[in-house]
Amino acid sequence: MSERIWSKKPADTGAGFDREGWNEAYPIGNGSVGAMVYGDPVRDILALNEENIWYGCGGRDRVNPRAKDAYPEVRRLLLEGRIREAQDIVGECMFATEEHQRSYSTAENVWFEYEHGGEYGDYERELDIENAVARVFYSADGHKYVRECFVSAPEQVLILRHTSPDGGKTSCRIDFSRRSEETYKYEKTDYGLIISAKTPEDGCEYRIAAACVNEGGALNATDKSFELSDVDAYTLYIAIRTDLDSGDEDVGKWCSRTVRAALNVGYGEHMRRHTEEYKSYFDRVSLTLDGRDDSDTRTADRLSSPDAGLGDVGLARLYFDFGRYLLISSSRPGTKPANLQGIWNKDHRPAWGSKFTININTEMNYWPAEVTNLSECHMPLFEHLKTMLPNGQRVAKEMYGLDGFVAHHNTDIFGDCAPQDYCMSATIWPLGAAWLCTHIMTHYDFTLDVDFLREYYPILRGACRFFTGYLFEHDGKLLSGPSISPENSYRHQSGEVGQMCVGPTMDSMIIRDIFEDCIRAASLLGIEDELTSTLSDMLPKLPKPSIGRYGQIMEWSEDYEETEPGHRHISHLYGLYPSSQFSFTSTPELMRAARVTLERRLANGGGHTGWSRAWIINMWARLRDGEKAGENVSALLTRSTYTNMLDRHPPFQIDGNFGGAAGIAEMLLQSHDGKVTLLPALPKSWATGSFTGLRARGNVTVDAEWQNGNVTRARFTAHSGGHVRVALPNGVEFEAERACGFDIVYENGEFRIAE
Repeated sequence: MSERIWSKKPADTGAGFDREGWNEAYPIGNGSVGAMVYGDPVRDILALNEENIWYGCGGRDRVNPRAKDAYPEVRRLLLEGRIREAQDIVGECMFATEEHQRSYSTAENVWFEYEHGGEYGDYERELDIENAVARVFYSADGHKYVRECFVSAPEQVLILRHTSPDGGKTSCRIDFSRRSEETYKYEKTDYGLIISAKTPEDGCEYRIAAACVNEGGALNATDKSFELSDVDAYTLYIAIRTDLDSGDEDVGKWCSRTVRAALNVGYGEHMRRHTEEYKSYFDRVSLTLDGRDDSDTRTADRLSSPDAGLGDVGLARLYFDFGRYLLISSSRPGTKPANLQGIWNKDHRPAWGSKFTININTEMNYWPAEVTNLSECHMPLFEHLKTMLPNGQRVAKEMYGLDGFVAHHNTDIFGDCAPQDYCMSATIWPLGAAWLCTHIMTHYDFTLDVDFLREYYPILRGACRFFTGYLFEHDGKLLSGPSISPENSYRHQSGEVGQMCVGPTMDSMIIRDIFEDCIRAASLLGIEDELTSTLSDMLPKLPKPSIGRYGQIMEWSEDYEETEPGHRHISHLYGLYPSSQFSFTSTPELMRAARVTLERRLANGGGHTGWSRAWIINMWARLRDGEKAGENVSALLTRSTYTNMLDRHPPFQIDGNFGGAAGIAEMLLQSHDGKVTLLPALPKSWATGSFTGLRARGNVTVDAEWQNGNVTRARFTAHSGGHVRVALPNGVEFEAERACGFDIVYENGEFRIAE
């Protein structure tokens, strides 16, 4: 049986916009086009998406012109402890002139009305994540019926096929008409129909082209629907495109050409091309966990089990594979990066605009990319940095009077870098671009791709340049500010509750990372200039994390009391994960304090959102506590996962899926501290298993097998050669160095080198 998510009932179609029904449907996608498959035998829905369907048609100048003169005064007031006065100025002078960036939207629904004479039975639906196909099986009118649906990357079309393996007939109306006022034109064409729509706020225009091919029976096409009578089978083709990235090409002509081309290829060939291309990504990695695997039990029931992921270890594997499936399906070379919901969204005004939230969520989307061997899926994020760069340079100049590249806690498809929202605990946080830029050296460290580093070094350099001007010296330390510790609040000694501050711990850690990254990148590229010299001089003055009154990592520069000790953000543990500034060898005291911090958060209700719980898994993995990491995998599955296995913030956010997949990988393999360590945080319930294809820093691919927690076989393939140091769970280490590629092999209790 293939790896799958499955159910014995369809998703609730309700009125078509029922939130829980949508959270029961199954996501399919090819990186740019997505759909949610409900699978109702009688009244079905396909909820369509395309990555470029956004409000507006470009960026706007939203910078508050008063900010440049105001922020030094805000800084002074914060240092004097006059929090309320400082925040009043922030609200008046630093928040953007328009509150919101652009918002993601939806391509709306396709409706299916089937004529079945009686009740249906023998129902089952599945999302086959090994082949990226959604299927529906049922019986009606004495016959069996099957539907298959997928989005083909090679052909750029969504394809749905409905058949009856035992000769049943189908009558159905496929309706494109029930749409919002965004749709302004329906046309019948020689191949089917085409719909023209435009998003609000003078937004993008897009086209949906559709064709339907019947086998037997009759097909009547109108400008809004396909009406099928007594057909043996039918196949539906849908193409969607916007004018956002189309250049001079007419999007309607592109959609028509794409659908016509698809009509010239048989369904079997479409399926072969689709699965072959998809599996070229998915099959790079495999994970096996020996133990109970309740794959014959409905996914919803598995998720409700109190030992999900630990007793039923197969569910943890499924969640890991589903995370890889979602990344492949929502972020491909040449597409836009995965947004807050990947590419799946049913709302015209989705929660938080379904933008790119860059104070944790977008970064988390890409945590699994390198380690799970999907490095190409990381590339859309870097391409988006190019989109952001000119806007971020303008914001740095207009808002702060500084050179360099800055962004705040959100950006949109147009790369808007000005502050988003009028929210004191989130809006004025100038570290968004910097955190994104840490991904540049992460990608390099996993791939050793010097050409990539050369291409993106100027963006990293720009982020550093901003902070050479923005940081200010106070008591011998270089501090950021005005800033915040993302979305959290503190109680000042005066009794005031505040959010704005100077020198929050996370800021200093991110800035340390990009300064060190820039210096190292410059060295690798043979660059030595005034900026690298300046960064080297500034580094020793950046504050290092401090330990507070409870033995915890301090979140702010002062040991303030937290107003919400169970807060979802755990920003002051950035140095534990995703950074590697904390380690057992170099900073054992910070590792102890990180553990205290995590325990305090959880004891006070932390981890109550899906993405926060996913981050916690990664943190326990870095603390080498397999049991705690495993408990939080189980908590993520049981408390923060919908029955279709999408992450439940609530509402749906995809970051928890990606963060959870990364956390499972982090429990099995780590490579951040100068060596490749196998099984650093293995729960007892995962005592026996294997994996192939995971990736480590240094351009190393790792395969491993273990029994009773002990590695029995392993292979470390150093594709670029170099110095490789590996470690087993029992502390045994081995290292080797070669000028070109080689393998380190462990078997029969011994290491050897295979050239």
